[in-house]
Amino acid sequence: MKKYNLLRLVFMGFLIGIGVVISPILRIEGMCPMAHLINITAAVLLGPVDAFVVAVLIGIIRMVLMGIPPLALTGAVFGALLSGILYRVSNKKIWAAVLGEIIGTGIIGAIVSYPVMAFLWGREGLTWLFYVPSFICGTLIGGSIAALLLYQLQRNGMLRKMQDSLSGEDEVCKTQAKSV
Repeated sequence: MKKYNLLRLVFMGFLIGIGVVISPILRIEGMCPMAHLINITAAVLLGPVDAFVVAVLIGIIRMVLMGIPPLALTGAVFGALLSGILYRVSNKKIWAAVLGEIIGTGIIGAIVSYPVMAFLWGREGLTWLFYVPSFICGTLIGGSIAALLLYQLQRNGMLRKMQDSLSGEDEVCKTQAKSV
């Protein structure tokens, strides 16, 4: 079982809070670019499972507090998970995390949204590909912003430091572990 340090849990809570607060920015139904920024950032800094958890919690809070339809979940969870997976298997390439979000949300999430919205939510006049254009557009906008942020953090060395701190493997933790 994965051991969670306090900093990691606080950071997950921070991303959830920020995700809920900034989600209305540039949002139209089927397109929420700021959610993709959070998904990719969480995937790179925390990994696929924790990015998935962050996306689920943001989606649930948005649905409950803001009356957002189930697109808040279908349009986030697949991208967050695939973003983290592709980031890991690509040997930590930021472009792979962005690609994972585009494929996971822009294609998979968009297609899964059709039956959810048509059959469970009662929306009429939808097709299987109805949400694909807006989801891909949203992921391209949010993914571009995330890429700019993460490449800048990588350039100045902060990305690795943040990842180490959040994983509990930073120098302070190593020093404390040796002294115990």
